[in-house]
Amino acid sequence: MNSLIGTYECKVDVKGRLLLPAPLKKQLAASLQDGFVLKRSVFQPCLELYPMAEWNLMMQKVNKLNRFVKKNNDFIRRFQAGVKVVEIDALGRLLVPKDLTNFAQITKDVVLSSTVNIVEIWDKDLYEKAIDDSVGDFADLAEDVMGNVNDDDNGIS
Repeated sequence: MNSLIGTYECKVDVKGRLLLPAPLKKQLAASLQDGFVLKRSVFQPCLELYPMAEWNLMMQKVNKLNRFVKKNNDFIRRFQAGVKVVEIDALGRLLVPKDLTNFAQITKDVVLSSTVNIVEIWDKDLYEKAIDDSVGDFADLAEDVMGNVNDDDNGIS
């Protein structure tokens, strides 16, 4: 799968359905047949939408963990807590289950943010707070994370 691109705002209806914006739905078109996995984020109060192919790749990594190591077993249990298989219907809607809506504190306004190969689903206010809180630290974070990455021979990142 290619990288997903974009940040989109939309609304969740009273039944917990959100209509995927057309540009995002188009990017996910190849995955519509196989379905998706929706789960809690490990680090943030948001949800993560994995195309099934991406989820299967993640599970290959998780399945390499030795389950006879308590820490690994605890991680697997918590990583998969609340995991749901979901589909996008013919109208382009995704039903977000109530327990996951509660976890992510989703009310009405939602932000769908692509993060390379998955989509994060945020309550709009929490998303804006998370972005605002990290603005001052982003330069330092970028240097720490990407400062030594240079795959090109020309010295340009």
